[in-house]
Amino acid sequence: MNLVIDVGNTLVKMAVFEDGQIVYKKNCIKQDLLKVLSEITFGFKDIGNCIVSSVGKLSQAQLKKLNEHFSVVELSHHSIIPFINAYSTPETLGVDRIALVSAAAKSYPKKNVLIIDAGSCITYDFLDKKNTYLGGAISPGITMRYNALNRFTSGLPLLDTNAPKDLIGNSTATSIHSGVVFGVLNEIDGFIDAYLEKFTDLTVILTGGDAHFLLDSLKNDIFANSNFLLVGLNHILELNKN
Repeated sequence: MNLVIDVGNTLVKMAVFEDGQIVYKKNCIKQDLLKVLSEITFGFKDIGNCIVSSVGKLSQAQLKKLNEHFSVVELSHHSIIPFINAYSTPETLGVDRIALVSAAAKSYPKKNVLIIDAGSCITYDFLDKKNTYLGGAISPGITMRYNALNRFTSGLPLLDTNAPKDLIGNSTATSIHSGVVFGVLNEIDGFIDAYLEKFTDLTVILTGGDAHFLLDSLKNDIFANSNFLLVGLNHILELNKN
């Protein structure tokens, strides 16, 4: 059994894999990691290996506790990965993006794959059918856009995400919702259209915290997979054991 831990900017996502399948999944805030870890070690005594992908850093105490229980791999640009990395600055490539591309390499071999991760940021990552990662794009996520409108202006309110009922906003609030949500939708569809012009045989994967909010409003055909990053981490762990 493997334990996969994805430390994001706000949440820690954990999953237990057995024979390549998720048998347990749990999200928590970083402060509750050790508590949840105790529950996992009690319930799954056959876990031997663990991988940590850390965008939001864990404390030394948390890492020490993990190493007491498991053989731990900390994902970095030095890790063995299942694709050719043609990124010009591989040392700056985020571990979350490495994991997503690894999932694409495992799940869609010999295909052109665009992975869109709609989270704190929206990332676009492209793996070609020769298994070469060429790069992609990074833009602000939905929540970041709402926060930016409030923070960098003197009069715009901070709003929670809400699907606009109409393209034309007839108040400040509905105008913000229209600008943010339709802006993101048009951006994503625009990126997909641009990739399709170059790669007609394109598989598109949508993942991340905002994926299901966006899915039904996108015009392009895509596959939604909320566990895509976890699958990639487990695949990397298998390659880096021992």
